[in-house]
Amino acid sequence: MEYLDFELPIKELEEQLDKCMIIGEESDVDVTETCKQIEKKLLETRKDIYKNLTAWQRVQLSRHPNRPYTLDYINAICGETFLELHGDRNVKDDKAMIGGLGKIGDQSFMFVGQQKGYNTKTRQYRNFGMANPEGYRKALRLMKSAEKFNVPVVCFIDTPGAYPGIEAEERGQGEAIARNILEMTRLKVPIIVVIIGEGASGGALGIGVGDKVLMLENTWYSVISPESCSSILWRSWEYKEIAAEALKLTATDMKKLKIIDEIVREPVGGAHSYRDKTFEIVKNKILTHFEELKKLSPKDLVNKRMDKYANMGVFNG
Repeated sequence: MEYLDFELPIKELEEQLDKCMIIGEESDVDVTETCKQIEKKLLETRKDIYKNLTAWQRVQLSRHPNRPYTLDYINAICGETFLELHGDRNVKDDKAMIGGLGKIGDQSFMFVGQQKGYNTKTRQYRNFGMANPEGYRKALRLMKSAEKFNVPVVCFIDTPGAYPGIEAEERGQGEAIARNILEMTRLKVPIIVVIIGEGASGGALGIGVGDKVLMLENTWYSVISPESCSSILWRSWEYKEIAAEALKLTATDMKKLKIIDEIVREPVGGAHSYRDKTFEIVKNKILTHFEELKKLSPKDLVNKRMDKYANMGVFNG
């Protein structure tokens, strides 16, 4: 398990607890009471730390190396039923954007999402979760297939941004993202979007238009990352904490600004500490919202979705 700077008190207590248990196992000393005290202290420390997180700390948590990625969620939610589909039928198969059909219970869903790697090799293979235009075109192809067969769509967002390389621009990165936004606003099936990590800029928006947009507690959603914002405004990365606060990028801020529909609470300690619990919470949220959306006719669904986005940013002075 890896720990962030502000999580070090938790690490120390967990190590103490492990040592205490080992002493109890290897000797005749009764350490039950001591272990209980350490466990209690651990619980309190965890609560204190996660109750008072700053915007920058939430950004750090969204990038935690142990945090579950899109495929982790899909495999946990669908089990053996997930069938990955590949390619945009035009250029190639983008490994940073994954998608396919899967079942939750008896209900089929089309899953789409950015996938990051968990070590150097897989990070390069997945292009650090930064999709090329063919990734967005693949996502759109799958969503249009879902519409054809009346299958609801679930999108998992976790990207530091769309890939900004010259070849991506040559193949029409901006057009691909804009096309997805247009097509998603008028897709005739329910779309549920879940932000599970980083939600950066157009890279997130390319699969981020939905009837219900949910955001995990320790994630962020913004037009720019705090580091990039800091380097533009102050010509240095040093002010990333200030930028994170100013950008209003946390789930609480997004809910207040009515950009998202619901904040999904993570277990105390974050999704990276309690993966299975988080998978269960997300699965239940998807099913709850689908039950609500499936009652609407395609026309009402599209009208409601369009109205939702048209009302964003309306200011009554």
